[in-house]
Amino acid sequence: MNSVFESLLAALSSLPGIGRKSAQRLAFHLLKNPELARQLTTALNQALEKIHLCPVCFNLTENEICTICTDPKRDHSLVCVVEEPADVLALEQTGQFHGTYHVLGGVLAPLDRIGPENLHIRELLARIEQGKITEVILATNPTVEGEASAVYLARQLKPFGVRVTRIARGLPVGSELELADRETLGRALEGRKEL
Repeated sequence: MNSVFESLLAALSSLPGIGRKSAQRLAFHLLKNPELARQLTTALNQALEKIHLCPVCFNLTENEICTICTDPKRDHSLVCVVEEPADVLALEQTGQFHGTYHVLGGVLAPLDRIGPENLHIRELLARIEQGKITEVILATNPTVEGEASAVYLARQLKPFGVRVTRIARGLPVGSELELADRETLGRALEGRKEL
């Protein structure tokens, strides 16, 4: 095969969950259906042009500030801290959380050289300093890094006098929020506990 096709395979196989065989199937499908490939290209270009991080919570949005942060019906005294925007979507699908979010943009991972300065922790603390938040729910993934991040955040939040809770252990250790089903996530939110 030519280098253009190999470049396409390399790009597709760099996506999460897509191995070489899946990349080949996708590439052949897209090349067989050029209109679909054009639609995908247009959609990706529009997404890259219009979607950005909310300056308040760091969730993905097309608006200046995301619809969750601007929704007056949400409980703005309650903030759920998650690792990535995909976690916001997963929690929203439970229909059980009516507060706001704060997306860290990852977790503490010293081996990967990701420290507090690489995450949106300063911005979270600035939101807390405004005095409108009374509870912070730590909903990082139940991984070693997620747990370490939750413990670190709990220590950072303690001087502010806000209630700090952790989602319950309804999630299997080592899994990720975006992969959990609605019922498990809903139970984890309901069973959160004080740290």
